[in-house]
Amino acid sequence: MDVSTKSRKEVGSLGERVAALYLTRHGFSIRDRNVARKTGELDLVAEREDTLHFVEVKTIIVDDFSNEETVGDEYDPSANLHEAKIRKVARTGEWYVLEKKWEGEWQVDGCLVWLRRRDGAARVRYLPQIV
Repeated sequence: MDVSTKSRKEVGSLGERVAALYLTRHGFSIRDRNVARKTGELDLVAEREDTLHFVEVKTIIVDDFSNEETVGDEYDPSANLHEAKIRKVARTGEWYVLEKKWEGEWQVDGCLVWLRRRDGAARVRYLPQIV
């Protein structure tokens, strides 16, 4: 599937689906998606080993995958995981914990997704505890 014709919103949604699949394959269960409140939005809420994970997903389209050592800004979706965004996710996570009466541990994580333009193949990097 050529992803070059997808809108920004469609690319983001596809990246979130890829991230959810990745997390599920690594022992997480997905509790919620796209939880929006006035404090911000939670892309994915996952649970593993009695810990809630508020996962901020950042997706970018690339022409081809490059080696980790040569990744520059143009291939690095983590540039969009800036401090203000992470704070918003943490505040919204606090709201979520209170509303759901969660009494266990919780943390804010990141998930970076690279989608190859020509076929939609994906690479994922999970970043635990980015706060």
